[in-house]
Amino acid sequence: MEEIVFADVTPIALPPAPGADRYRSLDFADTVATLPAGQSYDLLAAPESAMRWLAAHDLTAPDVRLYEVCARRMRTLRGHVRALFGARVEGTAPPEQSLRAVNEALTAVPTAPLLAWDGPRGPRRVQAHPTDQAVGHALATLAADAADLLTGRDADLLAACGSTPCDRFLVRTHGRRHWCSTRCGDRARAARARRTSE
Repeated sequence: MEEIVFADVTPIALPPAPGADRYRSLDFADTVATLPAGQSYDLLAAPESAMRWLAAHDLTAPDVRLYEVCARRMRTLRGHVRALFGARVEGTAPPEQSLRAVNEALTAVPTAPLLAWDGPRGPRRVQAHPTDQAVGHALATLAADAADLLTGRDADLLAACGSTPCDRFLVRTHGRRHWCSTRCGDRARAARARRTSE
């Protein structure tokens, strides 16, 4: 059987889009992107990169080992979150299966820390999820975050990057901001300048 080797795409990945510091689900949706010149990346393409992304966003412990089935679950939910974000940006009805998938992720595992009693330390809150539920917990947290973004005060600021072919999302920091990164903004301005000089 041929071994599949996934290249590390971190060097070509764009920096987090505006709003990703407040909404982990926005950064989650943007873990896949289309770039100019036929380039693209997927930060969840392999279990190792998906594990790094979860750990970097404090959604799992760094020692949790993920398998392809876990990375696939993450990519599937990401597709549904992207569909909901896209529908919100375009003002259209979202796919019913995407609503169902996010709601299923929301209710699959408890996301609230449980109350535990630890002898001399006394009461404390803990995330009591065994390793096999770590991804379920992370997905529930991301689904809740996506629901908060879609229904909260920043919902009207959710936008798609205005620089073709980029397909990332952002929360507009001001009315004129329509790009997810400086690179995309520079590319859009250069394209506009070329059009006006022709």
